[in-house]
Amino acid sequence: MHTPVPSALRTFFLLLIAMALVACASSPPKPTVDYKADYDFRAVKKIAFYDESGQVVGDNPLLLSDMQRDRIDDALSYALTNRGFTIVDDTAQADLLLSWHLVTQQMTDVQTWNTPAVGYGAYYGRYNRYAGYSCWSCFGVQTDVSVKNYTQGTFIVDLIDPKLRKSVWRSVIQSRLKGQASADQDKYNATATVIFASFPPGSSAP
Repeated sequence: MHTPVPSALRTFFLLLIAMALVACASSPPKPTVDYKADYDFRAVKKIAFYDESGQVVGDNPLLLSDMQRDRIDDALSYALTNRGFTIVDDTAQADLLLSWHLVTQQMTDVQTWNTPAVGYGAYYGRYNRYAGYSCWSCFGVQTDVSVKNYTQGTFIVDLIDPKLRKSVWRSVIQSRLKGQASADQDKYNATATVIFASFPPGSSAP
């Protein structure tokens, strides 16, 4: 049995976040959104970043540079500004506080497939030369296994009510993290735009 085992992916990616934000090759993955149904989002005008935003946790945490964190913050600010909200520095003036964090998890992808055993087929062909050329069952079969280790990133964005001290809106994106960070701000902006496409609840992308 042949079992190729690639080495584990250990360097950072990306989506967003460096990651998560840009973890997809073609287009950002669709987020899962949840929110407090009885919350009045119409009163939200100003948003500030939560002091503890930007945490990275998990069994294979990525070390994000200040530049990578700034790209993510800039992308989220860009998307919210395009939705008509004002980003402020003073949390005391904010209606909601924005916090994002990335959770990383080591995953294993195992795939198996059957292939004809050429050596066995060549030997058997001497006794079945008329059928061997087109008969799959006339050949022996061996099972090949491919094992790939990868890092899955879960990028979570929360909007927190400072008075309630609770999250009232959350968006979650999951994707495989790549081994090289992206410096393309447009990719971060595109993912952030997808994240806030339905914020506030009941609205749609402009």
